[in-house]
Amino acid sequence: MRFPQSAQAGQRWGDLRVRVMSSVILGVSGLIFIAVGGVWFQICAVFVTAVMIWELAMMIHGERDNTRGMLLAAGVASVISGLLSTSQDLYHMLVLALPAVVGALMMPKERVTFFVFALAISVAGWGLIGFRQEYGALWLFWLVGVVILTDVGGYFGGRLIGGPKFWPSVSPKKTWAGCITGWVLSAAIGAIVMAETAAGAWLIAMSVLVSVASQMGDMAESALKRRMQVKDSSTLLPGHGGLFDRFDGLLGASITLLFISVVMDIPRIPA
Repeated sequence: MRFPQSAQAGQRWGDLRVRVMSSVILGVSGLIFIAVGGVWFQICAVFVTAVMIWELAMMIHGERDNTRGMLLAAGVASVISGLLSTSQDLYHMLVLALPAVVGALMMPKERVTFFVFALAISVAGWGLIGFRQEYGALWLFWLVGVVILTDVGGYFGGRLIGGPKFWPSVSPKKTWAGCITGWVLSAAIGAIVMAETAAGAWLIAMSVLVSVASQMGDMAESALKRRMQVKDSSTLLPGHGGLFDRFDGLLGASITLLFISVVMDIPRIPA
């Protein structure tokens, strides 16, 4: 059945309005919390982390009994909140694995899957709080900007240019054109930050690397949803899925940035 051109265009861009509204609301809220910092950013990060753990548990265990998911979310929130008042050494980091281990044992299936994703979510949430405290807000503004532009580039590049799919078995809608557009936009924001601050040219390459990690985070969650045979991580955002669906790219980007900060000396970026 062939649709009229206007109908085809409507289908192609039909989700644009809700995507933009959702992204703007979440993006602006996140930027405000980053700018304010302190306990408010901690509350925001802990809340998002806990909700993502709950959504992960619900995807794997099913929605018939969300008690386990709620308990795990509360456990992760308690652990991260407790660790914020302690030194960030290896022994304290190992405590972050406890909710992931306990949750994996509570799952009736996909225990390794739950452990890997839950640990990644917990480390990202806790790590970003410490990263904000140590390196300042500008780094996180840059990180969020890279993730947003990666998503924007993927959306418009894929629909305007089209072409071969990047990984059709995992993410049928993602194209090479969209991925490359996201990389280019990320390099551009890296160049802008470099020009406006004392950062070096390495920031451009790091921006592209983080952009790729953001796309991998998106694909990892897409693969998880396909494996669990669910459309969205939850229905918290009406018509647009859950927080895990919105922050999957940020999860991949955050983990990569935290790893980079461990293996190399990342300086503060003076304005």
